[in-house]
Amino acid sequence: MEHYDLIIRGGNVVLPDGVTQVDIGVKNGKIAAITATLEGETTHEWNATGQHVLPGMIDIHVHFSEPGREHWEGFTTGSAMMAAGGCTTFFDMPLNGIPSTVTEEALLEKARIGNEKSIVDFGLWGGLVPGNEDDLQPLAESGVIGFKAFLSTTGNKEFEAVDDMTLLTGMKKIAALGKILALHSESAAITNWLKAEKEAAGLVSADDYLETRPILAEVEAVERALYYSEITGCALHFVHISSAAAVAKIEAAKARGMNVTVETCAHYLLFNHDSLREKGTIAKCAPPLREADEQQRLISLLAEGKFDMLSSDHSPCPYEMKDPKDYNLFQAWGGISGGQFTLLSALELALAHNIPLEHVAAWTASNPATRFELADRKGSIAIGMDADLAIVNLNEAFTVTEENYYAKHKQSLYIGHTFPSSLAGTIIRGHIVVQDGKVLPSVNEGSWQRP
Repeated sequence: MEHYDLIIRGGNVVLPDGVTQVDIGVKNGKIAAITATLEGETTHEWNATGQHVLPGMIDIHVHFSEPGREHWEGFTTGSAMMAAGGCTTFFDMPLNGIPSTVTEEALLEKARIGNEKSIVDFGLWGGLVPGNEDDLQPLAESGVIGFKAFLSTTGNKEFEAVDDMTLLTGMKKIAALGKILALHSESAAITNWLKAEKEAAGLVSADDYLETRPILAEVEAVERALYYSEITGCALHFVHISSAAAVAKIEAAKARGMNVTVETCAHYLLFNHDSLREKGTIAKCAPPLREADEQQRLISLLAEGKFDMLSSDHSPCPYEMKDPKDYNLFQAWGGISGGQFTLLSALELALAHNIPLEHVAAWTASNPATRFELADRKGSIAIGMDADLAIVNLNEAFTVTEENYYAKHKQSLYIGHTFPSSLAGTIIRGHIVVQDGKVLPSVNEGSWQRP
């Protein structure tokens, strides 16, 4: 009789072509069997009756700040938080750590730390910044997922925005290396000019902040990047796009055959500018949360399949950097803390708008795996794939509290939000790391994943 390390029995399994009630057998970290009734012995068994089993989420956009700023968020707390949200692989962005991941040496050191501390698997982005163009090839050869650059001011002296010449030179080199460039696309000229005008007039309200980062600033940057891509042949991925007008530009580029993908984030879909008005700095991010009508446009675009993937853009910091007693809305650090909640957000949207669950799996797993060359092992529930799974209760609500949020800093836009579904378990390469919604102690199963 066949022996498995783990059998998950009776779950509603989200396969690429729909949801089917089947058993899953796991052996040596891989999915070894998928069948209606699996015969065999097993070391561990999970009764998934009444639960749904999805491929583990791949969150391509998080900011952990180790080394150098582990007190913001590090691999230990950050990966536990991701696991608690059904994420089995995350991609860490190259900024906020000290040093930033803009050299091969910095990349290998971050990978070493991640291999020691991470509960789930991870990939690492490299950076494109002024002066590191010669570092791009060794970074690519060492295994970065791709490269990240900013078209707006970063507020981080270790990771500066690119000027046009750096961008063009970098894009040409990245194209030759066969890699992807991810872009934070807001026009620095527009946003900095508007910010200076507001601050000179002493105007620092939530409405003023939104007006300094208009949709036009996003559209201009996206359009410029697409022109540069046509010239250089560089594949692009647009991160945290927040407007329908920018999506229209990207859709038109796709129609012309350009190699481009686009993500949005859960917070742009679940929240809007009213949250910034009501909650202040906790809800500050860039691009900003948009007005309610734009939020609805983004939800419609998601339902229509215009976004390739969802990410969290988990961007935490110590609360004192956002404390309104010390900083006004323009001065406070910008970034939404919420990496634990992207899969639950996707499920909330799917249930509310009658979107098939296989679309959720595409946004959160298979599309990221395919785009970033991990689809040989990640992103879908199929025989031979890594046994990376998220098990959810669709009809069991989950309210976010400081006690059940695993991030290092508990102040978040999501505190108090009730999701209609909850996470029951997370399995990484066949190992149960979250059970009954709780992260198991002393489980470091993560490893660096390279394309």
